[in-house]
Amino acid sequence: MFEREKSIEIQRNRDVQCAQGKVAVQGIGMSVYSFFVDGLLIDTGSYSLSQEFQSFFKELPIEQLALTHSHEDHSGNAAWIQQHTGVPIYVHRDSVGLCAKDGEYPFYRQALWGERPAFMAQPFGDTLQTNLATWDVIETPGHTTDHVSFYNRETGAMFTGDLYIQTKTKVVLDEENIVHTLASLKKIVNYDFEVVYCCHAGFIADGRAKIQEKIAYLEEMEENIRQLFHKGYSVDEMTKSIFSREYPITKVSGEQWSSKHIITAFINQFTQESLK
Repeated sequence: MFEREKSIEIQRNRDVQCAQGKVAVQGIGMSVYSFFVDGLLIDTGSYSLSQEFQSFFKELPIEQLALTHSHEDHSGNAAWIQQHTGVPIYVHRDSVGLCAKDGEYPFYRQALWGERPAFMAQPFGDTLQTNLATWDVIETPGHTTDHVSFYNRETGAMFTGDLYIQTKTKVVLDEENIVHTLASLKKIVNYDFEVVYCCHAGFIADGRAKIQEKIAYLEEMEENIRQLFHKGYSVDEMTKSIFSREYPITKVSGEQWSSKHIITAFINQFTQESLK
């Protein structure tokens, strides 16, 4: 069996309490955040960090839970929230049924994030209402098809789930469509915000600038892939040309995480464009 190294750190940024859970298994470590503001809990962290996150939740006057998407590192403690608070839990309409069953995903993800218990959720409307603010629920597919972001109209804060994570994306999950991610990034910059709360990078004071940097990075990559595509390069040749090395997560995940998924998503887009 494996042992997990675990910890949690609580910070306050502006009016938001930010809980950063950290977990590592055999040298592979990740952070995931849960945020609380104005009675609203955004994401719950992973079940592998259940004790750490639950100690945080017990101190909060939670009135409702909103999930950016159904992945286990974001919804892992939703069942506990339901059992102990009975507050409404919201998720994208397409994932209500999925959340009602225990999570199923590969062992390497279970090792890191634990097993996600089933819970009952309800679909979002167009907005969320808290005591002091109205929140826009923005459909931002790409990382997953059920991904949403939240915009606080009063404070101008943007909560982006896994839409941002980092500026220079090198690998993505096989279910992610980077073309859709790029479109979603462009969608949220139409909102008036500066700060971003990202579920893996945490509080980003210059969040708007970071989002714009990521857009520019992906657009440049798209153009580079387009040129290689028209020259007849294969997916493997493009991957070696665009990305300098193979990343450890690719082997660990059996290529569920891979740079190739970025290449193939853009190729599919180019192919569709050529058919129009």
